[in-house]
Amino acid sequence: MMRSLRAHMDGRIIIEEAPVVLDETALKSKLPLEGCGAIVSFLGITRGTEGNAEVLRLEFDAWQAQLTPVLQALAEEAIEVHGVRCVAMAHRTGAVGPEEPIVSIHVGSAHRKEAFRACEWLIDELKKQAPLWKKEVTNEGETWKAGLG
Repeated sequence: MMRSLRAHMDGRIIIEEAPVVLDETALKSKLPLEGCGAIVSFLGITRGTEGNAEVLRLEFDAWQAQLTPVLQALAEEAIEVHGVRCVAMAHRTGAVGPEEPIVSIHVGSAHRKEAFRACEWLIDELKKQAPLWKKEVTNEGETWKAGLG
């Protein structure tokens, strides 16, 4: 099923809604970099193995109506709490094969330390708060992973 790619831009925040293909370079290029001296990025990809099993794909399901608002709120909080200047984020839904990107987060900041802290906080909170569910499909079967993200 093809979903249209929509970007939600709020001056300093860019959220791409459930891209079918995640282009982390294009997402990063949308950051407004005025006043920035650092960009810190996180790219989560699908591992090819889990234990002794070969991972064929991960399947992400989302509460679409709430995914973008949650990511937007996290970006706003990162800017306020960590003092960074801008945030761009996207998380795929649907099937994601080994070595393909799942989630991309870019943080622009005047200084690197704030950017690193904010980027780490964002991925940790995304995994706790985003309404995403993950099924792992391996050569040994399928398993829904506990928790969100």
